[in-house]
Amino acid sequence: MPSLKDLKTRIESVKSTRKITKAMQMVAAAKLRRAQEAAEASRPYAERFNGVMASLAASVGDSESAPRLLAGTGKDDVHLLVVMTAERGLCGGFNTNIVKLAKARVAELRAAGKTVKILTVGKKGREQLKRDFADLFVGHVDLSEVKRLGYANAQDIARDILGRFDNDEFDVATIFFAKFNSVISQVPTATQIIPASYEAAEEQDGASTLYDYEPDEEAILADLLPRGVATQIFSALLENGASEQGARMSAMDNATRNAGDMIDQLTIEFNRSRQAVITNELIEIISGAEAL
Repeated sequence: MPSLKDLKTRIESVKSTRKITKAMQMVAAAKLRRAQEAAEASRPYAERFNGVMASLAASVGDSESAPRLLAGTGKDDVHLLVVMTAERGLCGGFNTNIVKLAKARVAELRAAGKTVKILTVGKKGREQLKRDFADLFVGHVDLSEVKRLGYANAQDIARDILGRFDNDEFDVATIFFAKFNSVISQVPTATQIIPASYEAAEEQDGASTLYDYEPDEEAILADLLPRGVATQIFSALLENGASEQGARMSAMDNATRNAGDMIDQLTIEFNRSRQAVITNELIEIISGAEAL
């Protein structure tokens, strides 16, 4: 049975931990508001951009003049998985869920006889994947020194991926990230970015719109497709940022509650032990008085 001093020390330790988790929860809540606003503000632009790209891609079809980023290499033997996670931990299962989805895709592709390459964005994903797939790594993007994510960060990642594609290092590229729904809901998502795949937007009231493009569709696509890759990566980074802060806020809230419950239990145990000590001292005093 622990002594009174041990119990008191443990109570003080848990109280200090609760202060830390409460402070981290408040910081995450403040960062979440900004990250959520950025992620939600980017969605309308990304949706409209994808709608325009879908219209252009549909007009080009599978013609021989279609840009390589749209038509692909004609095969899917080598897959590049871009796994985006956080640079820091203490955010519940946020990183683990993304890595789990990526691992499942690796297993699926290997079973189909495909070659897999992994590019990680974020230290935590790299640490988890390195245990099993260190031989598949082809690069890593460190964002630990970035105070606020910007489009320039997405452009740097896109240039790296596009350079590898131009050098015929892979045939298909897929990004893995967590889409932000709410503080308690972040959905691990996989999106193919090369060859580009765009879903046509639904027309309202059954009306369709026809566009005339100048210059032609192929020239416009050749210019917009690299931007489309950067846009998708930027959207994924923003979604990941909001998801990370939401997961951290939820995890720190649970940790604060658990610390409070532990303090209550330790306090009850401390009081019982103190009462037992006082009772034993009283018994000794009474026994000594009777002996006299």
